[in-house]
Amino acid sequence: MKKGYWVVRAHISNIEDYKKYVSIAGHIVAKFEGKFIIRGGDQEEVEGSGFERTVLVEFPSYQIAKNCYKSDEYQDALSYTKEFIKQALQYCRGAELIIFSAFLSRLYAFLNTS
Repeated sequence: MKKGYWVVRAHISNIEDYKKYVSIAGHIVAKFEGKFIIRGGDQEEVEGSGFERTVLVEFPSYQIAKNCYKSDEYQDALSYTKEFIKQALQYCRGAELIIFSAFLSRLYAFLNTS
């Protein structure tokens, strides 16, 4: 099954309130088996501007990513952020691992002919 992701770009105007939101949202994401791949940190915007924070969350599936975002719990947490976060959030379906599978097949064939 393909994994699902949230891709978030954000501008935060009140870091103290944001920390409270992160605590609440983190528990909700964990409930839906979400795993933070990127959560802030160093970044350099090379195209576009205005979002100094990037968050990437991985979920077991696209549907779970969507369900988490649409959950009443997350929507309540999100409503708290309207005053201090400007953000763009997309949930996306992950790519197939066909390339990796092809690589493993070739490696296996190579190892068995050597």
